[in-house]
Amino acid sequence: MAKRLLVAYGLWALGGPLGLHHIYLGRDSHALLWMLTLGGFGAGWLWDFWHLPGWVAAANGAGARRDHSGPVPALSPLRLAGQVAVGMYFGLLAALGLPWVPALLAQPLAVGLGVLLVSSVGDQTAEAPGILSAAFLTSLVFQGRVLAVLPTSLTASIIAQRHRRYKPQRMPRARLAARLYHLGLACLAFTAPLACRGLCGAAGVLSTLLALPRAAAELLLLPLHAGWLLAEVLGLARGSLVRDHSAGFHPSSWSERQQRAYKVLGLPAGSSTEDVHRSYRELVKLWHPDHNRHRAEEAEKRFIELQEAYEELLGPRRAPAG
Repeated sequence: MAKRLLVAYGLWALGGPLGLHHIYLGRDSHALLWMLTLGGFGAGWLWDFWHLPGWVAAANGAGARRDHSGPVPALSPLRLAGQVAVGMYFGLLAALGLPWVPALLAQPLAVGLGVLLVSSVGDQTAEAPGILSAAFLTSLVFQGRVLAVLPTSLTASIIAQRHRRYKPQRMPRARLAARLYHLGLACLAFTAPLACRGLCGAAGVLSTLLALPRAAAELLLLPLHAGWLLAEVLGLARGSLVRDHSAGFHPSSWSERQQRAYKVLGLPAGSSTEDVHRSYRELVKLWHPDHNRHRAEEAEKRFIELQEAYEELLGPRRAPAG
């Protein structure tokens, strides 16, 4: 059945990060890669927008076979960078989700599969034995350390580029149900270790992952907080720019307390010392508990608030006797 460009764009918009448009166009390797990386970490999904017309034409048989200059595809720096990135991504997730599996086994296998998956996108592929062998040998040299994911992925990617080739043409395409079944099994194999890790007591790891967006936001706002604090210290700004309800650094908490103290004394912020003395004396006489025995509880509460407000503004040493 002929593929329609409008449908492809609709699937790209609705489920692009999950590779729905690639499934529609029969690009299962690309679809699986997008499922496991959420659209190539977002950037690949946006990049697809410009390539959809060509892919639809290829799926309909128009220009399906490009004019290749030789039996070996041209070297692609973008594909090489993708192989390295996805290989490292798979290796780190293996270290996180399979801590009970020896690192010399889990890490190179995950890195090699990630590199192989990127190698199989589009009309190209590579030899799996060479990629996996390079990954295992490199990991063995670095004794399976977590930081070995970078050299392991880089070595496997170089081997994949050396042994790149075109996929065979006119391969029979499986039915949609069978394709979805295989994609589902691949996704299950990828996510099951992480889910098991979480169910087996990885609450600390899970909370760390959930805290990453907040930590990134705090890091981005750090220069803004520092600048606002400097402005307050220099007297160029008052009040709170960002209200943080969690325990931690409050750039303008002192000014908030002072503003509340002025409000308790019935004064505008920044009033003079004489005005603070005068308002305090008047309100203390008004709300002294001895003068309000009929509402002693309320008077005592207001009296304490007045004392605290005065001490906040002028300090306990200056507080006059009531």
